[in-house]
Amino acid sequence: MTAIETTYDQQWAAFRTERAAWARQPLGWLSLTGLHWLGADPETVDGLPGRWHADSENVYVTVDSDQPELSLDGVALSGEAAITPGEGAPGLQIHTGDRIIEVIRRTGQFALRVHDPAAPTLAAFTEIPVYEPRQRWIVTGYFEPFAQTRVVTTGAVVEGLEHHHTATGTVTFDLDGERRELVVFGSEALGLHVLFTDATSGVTTYGGARRLDLSRPAADGSLLLDFNRAVNLPCAFTDYATCPIAPAENRLPLAVEAGEQDPRRGRSL
Repeated sequence: MTAIETTYDQQWAAFRTERAAWARQPLGWLSLTGLHWLGADPETVDGLPGRWHADSENVYVTVDSDQPELSLDGVALSGEAAITPGEGAPGLQIHTGDRIIEVIRRTGQFALRVHDPAAPTLAAFTEIPVYEPRQRWIVTGYFEPFAQTRVVTTGAVVEGLEHHHTATGTVTFDLDGERRELVVFGSEALGLHVLFTDATSGVTTYGGARRLDLSRPAADGSLLLDFNRAVNLPCAFTDYATCPIAPAENRLPLAVEAGEQDPRRGRSL
């Protein structure tokens, strides 16, 4: 084994350890136990404290004095409180005991997402199934930035929702004997990535999309695409996420038998 191969194996092992730690977070994505969309009429939600409703701008919760405490940013909520999460942003977190009620806004609709460190899905987790890494899935590509960024709208795994992505440019590369092109999201400063599907999607890998982070482009635009590092979005692990699907431009016609597989197809969840 060469020094380069040894280094790659070490980096691969560290990467898989990081991914397992991500999955095992006590209040992470595998801790979700519910996704509850709110309407205009106050209602109780699956044993959560308070009565909840929403209008076009805010979520409201009414907390009775005899109910378990709800707190936002360390401040206990009482009476009727208004909560205003941003569109598409990470939700505002309301604490109640060991659980977190995440208040989110998606395509103008409001919902509560419940994180519980005692979630059965988290307790059952063992590992994320993944293809063994192979050199053939590491290719050189060329990033070509757009003159101006563009907004690419995709659907979501929840019907009726939309995601609006900032597209920075395209990456072209040769794979399986043909030239391929994918739309790239993110920024050179903060990191570039693609969302894609391929012929394994919905078969051995999750059907909505996988994500691949790209290396920083060199001066000539060249970068590495290591499809061995293609990862699942949270929606592969839970029904309570609202992840985007891949844009139509990023649906590869070949089977990319690399990266993470569908965790709910195998034995790991």
